[in-house]
Amino acid sequence: MDRDRAMNKVSYQQLYDGTLQALHKLGGSATIHEIHDEVVTSLGLTEEEIALPHGPRPNSPTDIKYRLGWVRTWLKRYGLLENSRKGVWSLTLQGRGTTEVDHKEVDRVVSEQIRQEKESKKKSAVSINDAENLIEIDESAGDESWQEQLYTVLSEMDPSAFERLFQRILRESGFTQVEVTGRSGDGGIDGIGVMRIGGFLSFKVLFQCKRYKGSIGAGVVRDFRGAMVGRTDKGLIVTTGNFTPAATREATRDGAPEIDLVDGEQLIEKLKELGIGVKTVRFIAERVMVNVKFFNDL
Repeated sequence: MDRDRAMNKVSYQQLYDGTLQALHKLGGSATIHEIHDEVVTSLGLTEEEIALPHGPRPNSPTDIKYRLGWVRTWLKRYGLLENSRKGVWSLTLQGRGTTEVDHKEVDRVVSEQIRQEKESKKKSAVSINDAENLIEIDESAGDESWQEQLYTVLSEMDPSAFERLFQRILRESGFTQVEVTGRSGDGGIDGIGVMRIGGFLSFKVLFQCKRYKGSIGAGVVRDFRGAMVGRTDKGLIVTTGNFTPAATREATRDGAPEIDLVDGEQLIEKLKELGIGVKTVRFIAERVMVNVKFFNDL
């Protein structure tokens, strides 16, 4: 296929909008690979077009991967995307309300940012906007500890939003192909993901999300294990509440597929560790800030 004709088939406008729409479809967060696959599918590109290299070198990335990399970076600078050290990209609060952009306006704004950065000699670890946001969040917490505040926020989340949050947690933790299913009559299974170890081994994990204020008993664990039969030997139940001793024993019962349990305390610590909706700032002592708006807008 003629290279110039293949490159001109897809405009940057399509890639900008396609990237935003892919993230919306994938639940608000996704790996680079997932975004790529969703965009090329939505654009109807052929295998030949997808494989077209960007440069003449044998190890050159494909043209579509190269261009999508620029698009993600520009959308991040424009304030619609953010990414983690784990390689997971997600929509910002502003991005969650945006499925289309004017790519010329994005280019204009970002180009001006780059120009100003080159002229500026001062660097700041935390932007002014971030600092103001942290102060606002910290003051709103009152006498509550950040753990108590976050627990309250999680407990009041819409169940579907809680599922999307856990979807992102799994992606940030190294899972791929994470999907929220949430089909009725599916034995309480809310989603599925693939955990890859060392780049070679992988296994499928079914998960269940319980936005719950009380304790989860052994019956929930047994029912979930029953739904796993014939589909996978690994399951995960996460809750904002906690598990009864009987539920913990049932999850590790001899002779039955083991199910990992994540309670509210572990979930909160994981959010802090990954920096999802929570920011840790070190002044004289460590201060942890909960971004309430982040969770409310999921």
